[in-house]
Amino acid sequence: MTDFLVSALKYRPSSFDEVVGQEAISITLKNAIKNNHLGQSFLFCGPRGVGKTSCARILAKTINCEKLTSDCNACNSCKSCTSFNNSNSFNIHELDAASNNGVDKIRDLIDQVRFAPQIGDFNVYIIDEVHMLSTNAFNAFLKTLEEPPKHAKFILATTEKHKIIPTILSRCQIFDFKRITVDDIIKHLTFISKAENVEVELEALHVIAEKSEGGLRDALSIFDKLVSFSPDQLTYQTVIDHLRVLDHDYYFKIIEVCVANDISSIMLIFDEILSRGFDANNFINGLAGHLRDLLVCKTENAIKLLEKSEDLQKKYLKQAGEMKISFLIEALKLCNECDIQYQNKTNGRLFIELCLIRISSIDKREKEIIDKTFISGTATEKTNKHNFSKDSNIVEEEEAVKSQSTQNNSNSSLLSQTDNNLKSNTISISATLTEIENRVEAKNSKDRINPFSEDDLYNYWPELVKKLKNDGKINLSIALNNYKPNLLGNSQIEISLDNITQQELFSQDKEYITNLLQDYLNNDSISITTHIIKNTKDEIPFTTKDKYEKMQKENPNLEKLAEKLNLDPDY
Repeated sequence: MTDFLVSALKYRPSSFDEVVGQEAISITLKNAIKNNHLGQSFLFCGPRGVGKTSCARILAKTINCEKLTSDCNACNSCKSCTSFNNSNSFNIHELDAASNNGVDKIRDLIDQVRFAPQIGDFNVYIIDEVHMLSTNAFNAFLKTLEEPPKHAKFILATTEKHKIIPTILSRCQIFDFKRITVDDIIKHLTFISKAENVEVELEALHVIAEKSEGGLRDALSIFDKLVSFSPDQLTYQTVIDHLRVLDHDYYFKIIEVCVANDISSIMLIFDEILSRGFDANNFINGLAGHLRDLLVCKTENAIKLLEKSEDLQKKYLKQAGEMKISFLIEALKLCNECDIQYQNKTNGRLFIELCLIRISSIDKREKEIIDKTFISGTATEKTNKHNFSKDSNIVEEEEAVKSQSTQNNSNSSLLSQTDNNLKSNTISISATLTEIENRVEAKNSKDRINPFSEDDLYNYWPELVKKLKNDGKINLSIALNNYKPNLLGNSQIEISLDNITQQELFSQDKEYITNLLQDYLNNDSISITTHIIKNTKDEIPFTTKDKYEKMQKENPNLEKLAEKLNLDPDY
């Protein structure tokens, strides 16, 4: 049996040109070598498996190469390169700070730095996971790191730069490594699969790249595991089954049945997902990611953020074209809330099922909002209805309509204006236009200027106060319940209030109350004014002194008693 070598080591880059996804760093280091601008110490930081240690080893190998190529790569043929490739180089020293994090290890390293290299120009010290060093070890390392011998180079590598003390950071040239993109990982996996004579489907490589979350080493480890499972061919179905990844088709189906408000299909699809052994919480996270991708597809400039295969991108674009942005945002919000609260629920399955039902009801709730706002008599609908009344504004509008050859009557002009107002609120109300038109015609067909008496106003007033209380406007209902309204004539009503605060509170809902009165009394010419009643009663005393002065006015003998007993009214 031959020794198996994992892909991460077998295909480890040996030159800067072979490093995957870190072109900017590779070019910078090559130019520094070419122009002889190398620093004394470097800090390579970034996520796991993106090439930090590999670049450190390549840099150490290259600066000691005796025959650099024209593009500043190691020759791989000189004595220094050969010893490095055989892992017996005396110039390169690697230290794992995770297991050697004490101050004694750093002192040994400092003593070793003084010796010049036997072969080549530099002794290179690579300290991996440098953030694991203790504070004392960092402090002992400071002076040597700042002023090392000319023959010494330090390359520090870490995944957690924030844990390194600032005095160390200030002494290093910092290189931030980025996550490897999905496309770069797919290209590298394609190269390796051809070298290993393994047939792979492009969609399968996409799944591996997404699962690795930007780490090339993770992607290669997954690839090795899958090749062991299926040595000759890797298909999409094989990959998702082995990695326990839910097929994208399930997410497409769930969204389709949610939009159709088909609750029974939602429950059946979700049950099928659970019966296949998938975690419910992972499913809701995947659904949130699917909604995010659909939202990305709604903006042409953002499609580049969708790291999917071409066939899958077409599916996303097709479904996104059938979705409303408001639906996607609301559904994404519900999924996020479900994910946050899932861990605290004893019945997670039921909780997610309720979340899916709520998603399926989004369009229905929007329709109810439209009906409530523009049909059932809320303040917004009343405002629009008031705009439809036959007043001077409408007359002017009808005259403007007559001057336009594209419109035939005043009602169509009014409906057009209403439609524009509704679009500005980002609510589609095409389904309600017919209803609004009927209301306009019904309203224009009769003159709502019926006279009413003060008794009619008094009879309705308690009902109005009760309605405001039920609507949650308790303070306003209390204010209007203190005094009866006055009918001044000409459909003008005066309402008495106690103070300016109540007047400001009333002004916020004045239009709403006016519309309620107009509907009940069947008179569109009703207008309301307010009047603040000056309180002639004595002001309520608050402080001890105020209370004493009031009591003294009522009983003058109280002052004599206070003098005899030597009492201080302030206390």
